[in-house]
Amino acid sequence: MRDPALDVICIGRSSVDLYGGQVGGRLEDMSGFSKYIGGSPTNISVGCARLGLKSALITRVGDEHMGRFIRETLEGEGVETSHVITDPARLTALVILGIRDSAKFPLIFYRENCADMAISEADIDPDFIASAKAVLVTGTHFSTDLVAGASFAAMRMAREAGRKVAFDIDYRPNLWALGGHADGESRFAESARVTVHLQTVLPHCDLIVGTEEEWHIAGGTTDTLAALQAARSLTGATLVCKRGPLGCVVFEGDIDGWDSGVASPVREIEVFNVLGAGDGFMAGFLSGWLRGEQAANCALYANICGALAVSRHGCAPSYPSQTELRHMIETGSEEFALRKDRRLEQIHWATTRRRRHDRLLAFAFDHRSQFVEMAAANGKAEADIDRFKLIALQAVTETAALHDGVGLLVDDRLGRSALHAASDHDIWTGRPIEQSGVFPMAFEEGPDLGSRLAEWPVNHCVKVLAPIRADDPADLIAYNEREIVRLADACRRTGHEFLFEIISGNRGNAMAPDQILSLMQRYYDLGVAPDWWKLEPVEDKGFWTAAGDIVRANDPHLQGIIVLGKEMPEEHLCRVLAIARTEPLVNGFAIGRTIFSKAAQAWFAGEIGDDAAQQMMTAVYGQLIEAWDNAA
Repeated sequence: MRDPALDVICIGRSSVDLYGGQVGGRLEDMSGFSKYIGGSPTNISVGCARLGLKSALITRVGDEHMGRFIRETLEGEGVETSHVITDPARLTALVILGIRDSAKFPLIFYRENCADMAISEADIDPDFIASAKAVLVTGTHFSTDLVAGASFAAMRMAREAGRKVAFDIDYRPNLWALGGHADGESRFAESARVTVHLQTVLPHCDLIVGTEEEWHIAGGTTDTLAALQAARSLTGATLVCKRGPLGCVVFEGDIDGWDSGVASPVREIEVFNVLGAGDGFMAGFLSGWLRGEQAANCALYANICGALAVSRHGCAPSYPSQTELRHMIETGSEEFALRKDRRLEQIHWATTRRRRHDRLLAFAFDHRSQFVEMAAANGKAEADIDRFKLIALQAVTETAALHDGVGLLVDDRLGRSALHAASDHDIWTGRPIEQSGVFPMAFEEGPDLGSRLAEWPVNHCVKVLAPIRADDPADLIAYNEREIVRLADACRRTGHEFLFEIISGNRGNAMAPDQILSLMQRYYDLGVAPDWWKLEPVEDKGFWTAAGDIVRANDPHLQGIIVLGKEMPEEHLCRVLAIARTEPLVNGFAIGRTIFSKAAQAWFAGEIGDDAAQQMMTAVYGQLIEAWDNAA
């Protein structure tokens, strides 16, 4: 038999979690919610992918917006989705939940006839099961005959193919019809029926993981050691008992007291949110177990992943990358509340982005004052500017059909139609926040930036053009630094990427490459770590190498450095792009006036129509992309 292409296939629940954004209150008093993917096997599949495992998911989602959200999120995380089935008859499951305090986490499951509870044995392909080292099944999907049949079939197929079976007990009493709709928070209820059922699962497993309460239901007694011993009498699997602040214990052989297992303690940290921590723990354990590592290492990885999960908001979004896990092993954190460790949080943000862009070749038509002047000179109104920007969007979408990495920068004030229409395309979208033509820099949104950015779609990258210099007056430097730090914090809190564009050549000043470099370092020192730097078109290889060195020393996981055009003639700009591309961290450009200037002037003057304007812009845009590609 061929070596498995996948590490693990997870089977079962897949939902959308709506997390209350107000911590410390009742669900009744929540006014806003954050949307994440959820469901134990779905969370585990993401956690495994972030830790470098090749994971896949077998589940069902609805043929609607929430189902598409789950599928797109999984694909963005690198989870194999070929067996995520779209169910035309059922809705995607939802969970509404909140954080009341360190011990109370109210939640409501909306799972009546939901899509993932329609998984059947017919959905389980033996060849697909055989393509993975292991299959992971979870407790909820043994709660009805239909889903239990699917899970048992997957386990049988895995065994027949010589693969391993992992079982996360994942006991939620009210998903076994024990308790009412308001009892979603309950973690334990005795049930001989459930115990008997779960004990038919245990003999077919190689790894079983549960909390003390979950072992109580699996073993049929509230004496944890006795429950584990009862399980041991049924299975030779590795048994892992999660003990909360006591860490975990791994039993690979006979169980004769806690000392007969491999214990892995944890240090005391702030518990911000326990929901989903067990799924993060399971992903961490699997990351070692599937690679054949010792039990102590597997437990260490699991404990760290669980600790990071309890320290953050949300379930799957809180799980670490492999880079972050290694950082915790090698460096650790001195913070009691891990989410307050700035270095750790930056690594987490930068290594678990929704999408990685290896190149970005953006058409920037977010200009406002320039378009207003052009329109006014030709007797045109703002509605005409909006119309022209829709034509520019058409140039982008036509170009995207021919080239990878295409993106756009467009504003909400004069280009709203294009900004909203761009959501229908799989295109990187940047959106300016600065007022156009205003000095010193000021924001269009605010004064409460976080509240305003919360109204922006999360896939809009916040772009700020900052006309700043290192030799500005001291009061202006202090103002700019305060505003940029405030903006960077708002972007991070609302989950938006941040593009920082430095313009040193402004208001009669010449471009100052050395100042750009010193400003980059200064803002890193202030704790500002942009996802993108957008820098002036400097025709000097040494400048771009130095910019890359600054980034590598401060945030090597950024999306990239891109070059702006600054209305430079096309031939000259192509030379700059070739020079800039010698630096590996420079992965594209965001160019505007070089592309649209001639077309816009002729269109506003009535000399050409929509089609001609689009063709002119598409041609120049394509030439710049070819120049970029040829520079490689």
